[in-house]
Amino acid sequence: MHDDFERMYLEHRDRLFAFLVYRTGDRSLAEDLLGDVFERAFRARGRFDPARGSRTTWLYAIAVNRLRDHHRRAQVERTALERIVVTDGAPLNLVEDVIADRERVMGALEALNERDREIVALRFGADLTVPQIARVTEQPLTTVEARLFRALRRLRTVLEPEMAPVAEPSRRAASA
Repeated sequence: MHDDFERMYLEHRDRLFAFLVYRTGDRSLAEDLLGDVFERAFRARGRFDPARGSRTTWLYAIAVNRLRDHHRRAQVERTALERIVVTDGAPLNLVEDVIADRERVMGALEALNERDREIVALRFGADLTVPQIARVTEQPLTTVEARLFRALRRLRTVLEPEMAPVAEPSRRAASA
């Protein structure tokens, strides 16, 4: 059983790590989360049911849940920190500093809602197929397809505003 787990780890660690870096924008945090994902998978390996899905979707489901836990905890910490700052009156621009350091694409991803960012990250950060994403997120395939299409269209408008469609001249103006 340990050999099976080790094979699974070696097969999935790099893509899972890429997914976590893509979602967090922080390699150090992604390393921590990757360790958590495989620790949880190791503890739950006896409960894995191949009839419910592949090991890949099982691992990514664990990763997505771990990311959600992390985001919830980070939000609670930010809220608590903001309360302290408001009561102490001390200036604190941590959120702005973090955002300023992100790359252009990471900034563009902020234009998407959380669910759409997750789908884009699973597709391009983890290189999962749309059917795999549907299983990981427990959403219908058509919903995932539509969300991914709309998210990519939104990212294009944010990243390439100069590519916005230009209105065609009217026939009367063209014939004059």
